[in-house]
Formats: sequence, C-alpha cells, structure tokens
Amino acid sequence: MNRLRTRFSLAFIGVVFLVISLPLLIGVAVSYFEPALVEKRPSFVEDIPVETLERLREAARRAIPREILRFTLISAIVGIGAGVWMANSLAAPLSRLADAAQDIGRRDFSRRVDEKGSEEVQAVAHAFNEMAAELERAETLRQNLLADVAHELRTPITVIQGNLRAMLDGVYPLTPEEVAQLYDQTRLLTRLVDDLRVLAQAEAHELSLNLIEVNVAELVEETAASFRPLAQQQEIALRLELLGKLPPIQADQDRLAQSIHNLLQNALRHTPAGGSICLQAERTADWLEIRVQDDGEGIAAAHLPHVFDRFYRTDKARSRDKGGAGLGLAIVRAIAEAHHGRALAHSDGPGLGSTFTIQLPMSNEQ
Repeated sequence: MNRLRTRFSLAFIGVVFLVISLPLLIGVAVSYFEPALVEKRPSFVEDIPVETLERLREAARRAIPREILRFTLISAIVGIGAGVWMANSLAAPLSRLADAAQDIGRRDFSRRVDEKGSEEVQAVAHAFNEMAAELERAETLRQNLLADVAHELRTPITVIQGNLRAMLDGVYPLTPEEVAQLYDQTRLLTRLVDDLRVLAQAEAHELSLNLIEVNVAELVEETAASFRPLAQQQEIALRLELLGKLPPIQADQDRLAQSIHNLLQNALRHTPAGGSICLQAERTADWLEIRVQDDGEGIAAAHLPHVFDRFYRTDKARSRDKGGAGLGLAIVRAIAEAHHGRALAHSDGPGLGSTFTIQLPMSNEQ
C-alpha cells in the first residue's frame, strides 16, 4: 500500500507541476524563440504585436528562477496531498480485502467485506463475498461428508470386527453362514466406497462417460424386466410405459442404467406391499425423460429440495439396511448432470407417492 501511495503522489506531482507551470513554460518558449518570432514572423504569431512578444520575453527572463522554485514547491505539495488522498481512497478497500483474504486463508470462511467505494471496488468486494460464501458452504458440506462417511463406515466395520473377534474367541463357530454374513458386510463397504468415488469424480468434473448411441426403449425394458422378480417378491406391481417413439441418444449406457436402477431401488424401498411402480420413458420438446412413479410414502415439501443430497434421509430413524446409504439419488443427479441433463423430484406430500425424473438433452452436442 505504501508503494501505491508513493506512485500516486509522484504522478500527481508531475500532473500538477505541468498544469501550474504551463504559463512559465510558454514564457520560456517565447523567450527562447523570440528573435526568430520577431524576425521571421511565422503565421501562428503574425497576429501578435511585437511589443507583446517583447514583454513576454522580458517577464519570462525575470520570473524563471523565482517562479520555477515557487511552482515546484506548490506542485509538490499539491501533488503529494492529492496523491495520498487518492491512494488512501483506493488503498483502504484493498487493505480490507487483503485482511479478509488472510482470514479466509486461516479458514475463517465467515469473513465478509463491506461493498463500498467505486463501482470497480464494489464489484471486487461483491465477488470476494460470493467466493467466501461458496467456500463456507463447501467447508460445511465437507465436514458433513466426513461425519457421514465415518458414521456409514463405522457400522459394517464394527460388525466385521465383532464377528471375527467372536470367532477367534470361540463364541461363534466358523460356519458358512457366519462367513456369508461377513461377506455381505464387505460388499456393503465396497458399494459405499464405489458410490463415494463416483460422486467425488462427478463433483471434480472428472466422471468419465463412454458416450455411445443408446436405445432407451430397450434399456428401460431390460431394466424393468430385471426388477420384476424383486417387485413380485415384495408384492408390488411394476409396469413399463413407453410413451411415443423414443429416438436413440448419445449417452453412457452403463451409467444411465445405474441411474434407473437407483430410482427403482428407491421406489421399491418406499412403496409398501400392494402398491405400484411405473417406469416411463417419453420424448418431450427438448428432453428425453425417464420417470419412476410410485404410490408409496411420498415426500414432504420441506424434504424435496434435499432428496438428491448425499446421505440425506427423509426419515432420520430409518436404518441403513432399510433406508440405504443415502447415496443412490445423489448418484442419479451426478450422472444426469454429467450428461448435461438434470434430475427432478416431485411429490404431493406424505402418503401420496412420488415421481423422480431424469431429463437428458436430445442434442448430440454434449
């Protein structure tokens, strides 16, 4: 900031010196060139009387030593004062920004700056505050994620350790059934780690997509067929509706199938026996939509904006075994957005069912 003040002061000294010393410079020029001006009388001074030119010359000769010193002092004083004032007007907001940036660097993400000053300074302060707010939100999400991951990993690890300890102590026999239970816990851990890896790649915009021409009609038919035995086991009717002709789209078939699987698993989890689930696919003006509708538990309005957040459960009392890890819908949204699409959720309220929609753009320019 001191360098800024010095530069402004020097700049204003030069400007003020030029402005104040302009008459003196004119006099010096006239004094220097006066003989030629009088003898040759160039066109730009031909209307000026010779007596006037002579008076200017004499005045300049007498005033040059004294006026140079006086004008230099005046311009220096005015330049320094104006330079310091201008530098302070710019340096103060920049100093506040620098202090706030240091606080952000010390992980105080609640720090904000006043949006005062010129339009440019206000724009910089506004951008800084937006950045700080985004960092604060990201830090909150990071802390929640770490807490959720630790909680989700703790239970299967505890089960595995407990059972293995019991086997070593001879409490549990080493039977195929016990080994199968431990194997199920390892599968749960593997699924959780894989889901977290997919979400991390998506958030870093590094989720790789193998884009090919996908026949959506065949994809949803195959997916519905694979889920029908499970739906019948839970006494839930699963039907498929292809609304109109579905053109092929450029997409990652495996990722898209994973999204539909997650939506159907979510619907089966929240639909009671005797209920129904409908898997629909339809082309609209700009989108190809894949919808999963159910007449199950439904979602309260307060929960709808958060259903695609990781580890979010509308029923906090629901266990992992019954409620899942809370990553399936987050993966649906991540895959949809990786295709430049979006994921939507709708429900008229608790007990009135819900509809989850994947919208994929029809344009091939991904």
